[in-house]
Amino acid sequence: MKKIFLFLSLTFLITGCSNKQISNKPITNNIINKSNINNIKTTNTSEKKQKTIQSDFKDLVSKYSEALIKTNFGNIKVKFYSKESPKTVNNFLNLAKIGFYNNTKFHRVIKNFMIQGGDPNSKDDNWSDDGRGGPGYKFADEFNNHKLVKGSLAMANSGPNTNGSQFFIVTKKATPWLDGKHTNFGYVIEGMNVVKKIEAVKTNKQDHPIKNVIIENIELIKQP
Repeated sequence: MKKIFLFLSLTFLITGCSNKQISNKPITNNIINKSNINNIKTTNTSEKKQKTIQSDFKDLVSKYSEALIKTNFGNIKVKFYSKESPKTVNNFLNLAKIGFYNNTKFHRVIKNFMIQGGDPNSKDDNWSDDGRGGPGYKFADEFNNHKLVKGSLAMANSGPNTNGSQFFIVTKKATPWLDGKHTNFGYVIEGMNVVKKIEAVKTNKQDHPIKNVIIENIELIKQP
């Protein structure tokens, strides 16, 4: 009986560690929870502090097709899936245009998996609430047929239809366990070397970079 229990325990651990989830939930102090972060409940405390700005959004999807994410490690150029995920793209474009992402950080980095950013809480030096923030609203998923593979740009979330401002870029060749759970709204077309450079930074046990990886601003690029 003990052998069966031990086998099942090891199987659970191996499965859990191989299927990490991207979320905008708080980074815990328990490293074991890193692979099962979807089981951690979030609080909306920090989101209530954010002014709801969605009502002021304009239709920018037809105007901009790409964006340049400028960081202190270099620039990352992305192209959007505007037809497949128009609401998600428009959300990102509007937040970028008003400077929402300026001086936020890539606050969660996991080698051979992804880099995650877009949380306004990450602007300060208090790491404890990084991963909890957002724009003050949530919106529905827009899943499409694009698989989440190396270079994909997708929304972090805390469950179905809980998108806000946090996003991630995949660094692993493929992440099939994330397909159908995170809206894939674009992909890197230039600067994957910068993404890999960010991926290589040293992190603490909660996957937070020791050295700040700052999104200085995001420049929107018009349709050709």
